[in-house]
Amino acid sequence: MFRPGALFVCLLPVCAGAVETMRIAMGAAGSEVAVSGKALAFGTDSEEAAFVAVAAGRAVVKRENGRLTLNGNPVVGDALRFRAGAFAAGARAEPIRVAERQVRGDVVVRLSQGALQLVDVLPLEEYLVGVLGSEMPRTFPAEALKAQAIAARTYALHKKLEAYGQPFHLGSTVLNQVYGGLAAEDPRTREAVEATRGLVLTYELAPIEAYFHAACGGHTESGLEALGRDLPYLATVDCPCGKEPASRWTLSLDAAELKSALGAARPEALGVLSRTATGRARRVRIAADRTLDAVTFREKLGYTRVKSLSFDVERGGGPGRVTLVGRGFGHGAGLCQWGAKAMAESGWDYRRILLHYYPGTELQALY
Repeated sequence: MFRPGALFVCLLPVCAGAVETMRIAMGAAGSEVAVSGKALAFGTDSEEAAFVAVAAGRAVVKRENGRLTLNGNPVVGDALRFRAGAFAAGARAEPIRVAERQVRGDVVVRLSQGALQLVDVLPLEEYLVGVLGSEMPRTFPAEALKAQAIAARTYALHKKLEAYGQPFHLGSTVLNQVYGGLAAEDPRTREAVEATRGLVLTYELAPIEAYFHAACGGHTESGLEALGRDLPYLATVDCPCGKEPASRWTLSLDAAELKSALGAARPEALGVLSRTATGRARRVRIAADRTLDAVTFREKLGYTRVKSLSFDVERGGGPGRVTLVGRGFGHGAGLCQWGAKAMAESGWDYRRILLHYYPGTELQALY
């Protein structure tokens, strides 16, 4: 059920009319970065800034003696904001290329901790098009893409409210939501974003922490177990992704790999000591006298190698070797992307998918 307007009860005191704009950190750029675009202009980092054209549509920004220079000339302040195409009245916005990436919106180059930091400032809906094509396969069914678009919009809005007043709201890597800029855009992802424009998931009128992951292996994990977030809508639910090939993985490890990643680990000692209610590892024995919490175990061996904490340890594969046989990919909380695919293929729409993975929430139209 949609409840348009009610969400503003919690949003208006915090961010007034600025809820549709995101500031996305694109990482550090050392001491020099080139910015280019059609009819490029620069100004201060302000929504009301006056922009001045940059000759030849290309700017080189450097950090020199703790200050910014633009094409060799010192500038006042610790940040420059670039805009392409739209600095003149009635002009059309154009993409900007910076640090080998092409993005929409404005690009801010700012001094931060002795380096240049890049921030993309763009409308939330444009940001989501670049996220959706990075976070979910573009070939997935339309209803799965719509569900992912709403989850990503909700997650972004929640993070923006948390970071209100900070230089940026989110990063652009897997630690937040992957944002690929123009390279990740696709007609199908744009259609999914536009079809769900302004829709967010709420709990008690606030946007939820809409975590998502690739595959849960058959059962999602609670927010408390997966993320340390004891939230009622991040509950354990059944999922059809367990039948998908993407939910199965193996990893063979030898003594040298274990020692390099974990120290004094021994293949013959490796085993799961305790598990969560969904069967995911909670604590792992790595030697006769040493254990690790499973989250640290996965981090040290690599998230793309130990794809989830839902695994068993099997002997064999040769002397001094051990094999992890696992299910799922990711932390397991919230929306399961491969599960959403299976549900969409069986006829579920995005509303039903979302309310399954985030029980107790509501869909609301923010705008």
